[in-house]
Amino acid sequence: MTRHPSTSLPRRPHAGVALLTLVALAMFVVTALWTQWARQDLDWVQATLSLYLHGPWGVALRVAYGMLALAIVLLAWSLHAGSGSRRRSLAAPLLFQVSALGLLGVAIGDSWLPERAPLLAPLLHGLAANTAFLCASVAMLLQSWYLRADPQWSRWANLAWRWAWLCFALLWLHVLWRGPPRGAGQKLVIAAIVLWLLAVALQQWRLARTRRVAAPG
Repeated sequence: MTRHPSTSLPRRPHAGVALLTLVALAMFVVTALWTQWARQDLDWVQATLSLYLHGPWGVALRVAYGMLALAIVLLAWSLHAGSGSRRRSLAAPLLFQVSALGLLGVAIGDSWLPERAPLLAPLLHGLAANTAFLCASVAMLLQSWYLRADPQWSRWANLAWRWAWLCFALLWLHVLWRGPPRGAGQKLVIAAIVLWLLAVALQQWRLARTRRVAAPG
């Protein structure tokens, strides 16, 4: 019996998508770091990142949230499309997509809800932010588990797996332990998640470049 070509040929991740993901992530990192330095009216240790969505440079940070959401979606579907893992499923990219929607909910909701619906704004902000964090952390664990069964990622997947567990633990430590400063704790979780995304996107870009160079013709 003849197999369909799509089942017999290895999948090839697209280098351009991975590169666009890296650019979007870099834009978020640069903007977030700039607002920490530029906003002298806020204490970066105590103030959560969402407080920087209002006031000077708030619009730029909202756009950066949108860039982060775009990066998450692009990376999720790029990994799914280029996967050679026998564990490959839609669960991880769908969770990443819900996380991206949560980020957009924070960015868009914080632009007009505090003025128009001051009582509803904190509830929706908390729901969107918690959805973004929780779905991203679970999706990272799932995606890392998929990568461990992918021959293309055999030398790097275990590090992604351990780092995803670290992010998951940091998130719940931040939620359950109220002792440390809230701003610094939240930013540590965000930094750990973004670092995982950056590392995976960079590895995906390298893999795509290698596969493209090695491809016949």
